[in-house]
Amino acid sequence: MQSAASPLREGAIGADVATIAARLERLPVTGYQRGLFLIIATAWFFDSVDLASLTFVLGSIRAEFGLSTAQAGLLSSASFAGMLVGATLAGLAADRYGRTLVFQTSMILWGVGGVAAGLSNRVTTLGACRFLLGLGMGMEFPVAQSLVSEIIPAQLRGRYLALLEGFWPIGFIAAGLLARTILPVGGWRQVFIIGAVPALFVFVIRRVVPESPRWLASRGRMAEADRIVRRFESAVKTQTGAAQLPDPPQVYAVESGGRSSLADLWSARYRRRTVMLWLLWFFALLGYYGLTTWLGALLQDAGYSLTQSVSYTTLISLAGIPGFFASAWLIEAWGRKPTCILTLVGAAVASWFYGTAPNENALIGWGLALQFFQFGMWSVLYAYTPELYPTRSRATGTGCASAVGRLGSLVGPYVVGLVLPTVGQAGVFALGAGAFLIAAASVAALGIETRGRTLEAISG
Repeated sequence: MQSAASPLREGAIGADVATIAARLERLPVTGYQRGLFLIIATAWFFDSVDLASLTFVLGSIRAEFGLSTAQAGLLSSASFAGMLVGATLAGLAADRYGRTLVFQTSMILWGVGGVAAGLSNRVTTLGACRFLLGLGMGMEFPVAQSLVSEIIPAQLRGRYLALLEGFWPIGFIAAGLLARTILPVGGWRQVFIIGAVPALFVFVIRRVVPESPRWLASRGRMAEADRIVRRFESAVKTQTGAAQLPDPPQVYAVESGGRSSLADLWSARYRRRTVMLWLLWFFALLGYYGLTTWLGALLQDAGYSLTQSVSYTTLISLAGIPGFFASAWLIEAWGRKPTCILTLVGAAVASWFYGTAPNENALIGWGLALQFFQFGMWSVLYAYTPELYPTRSRATGTGCASAVGRLGSLVGPYVVGLVLPTVGQAGVFALGAGAFLIAAASVAALGIETRGRTLEAISG
């Protein structure tokens, strides 16, 4: 096995990455790649259920522990603090030690954190457990993005990454249904425990999901990369009935080899992209989590019962499903950059009118629009981000952008808890709208288009 400190020349490693990438890019997507995608996406779905559950049980937790709005906001931010740390560590670790090892570790951490949260009898302990859960989730996201982006060819990569994010609103809806079923009979603790049980899915991932061939080649481990690509090629031949596969492209853009580092993100080639992504992730997540984490509790504060607030929050989250489908189509038909701007501006407009809704029908209507654009936004974020860095730094760049976003998601719920007594719900949603508009402006000013280009061409 080639060590991390490989003596291979940078040019040789770059050529190896290009060779492996060319062989992967010429393969049609068959049931084999789709099966790997579904396994990764299922883990993503389980994460969504566990994280989103707090949206539906925060009101119950506030009532049991007698929390002020500021204290509830701080508790909500605990899991995002964990995600900030997890995303940063995971990106660096995945680029150094591999995608699958970090992916498996992440699932173990969030599973343990979820069960422990359900067993907590003190709010401080609950906050610590939510931090651990967030640590695992923060580790999973950049690694899952990198894995999917590195096994799906360029012409479908954006769509699959967008569909990966589509499992998030489905998980959000499942969390609402779980809470609505379990809360009346078992309370919020049972919701957390049941949501953590699917972490056992890690054993499926360990057995089935291979390491990224692109990453192996970038580390000089060409024999292992070749073996895994042969597995892809064999599966494609079997499923298509083809006796021979197309020849790899003769002309191929080659990214340089070398070891990843945080400094790579701020080199002349990637500095502009990094600034854009960090602004995008920070303000998009500040707006999203600042609003979404509080949706159920805000409805209860407005006079709706616990059951009504859970039902309405679950109902409006249904719009996330057509939102991510629309985004998955637009990013390939129209492009990443314009779709990203559209979803952010749409979320800003819907947020403003949701906060000023004069009646129940308007509240649900603008809530549906808000979730439509927000989940569409998520699809673009996860499709766009890993495309902007080379293989050697893809998980690091994605993880750091995600970590900056988690800082926004940490700040958002806490700020809402602080300002809500002063500015009211209309002011809170105006704050969210402003955050979305700043994110859109950063993409408009600094973003590049990546539609239809190979990863190596984008980073070259």
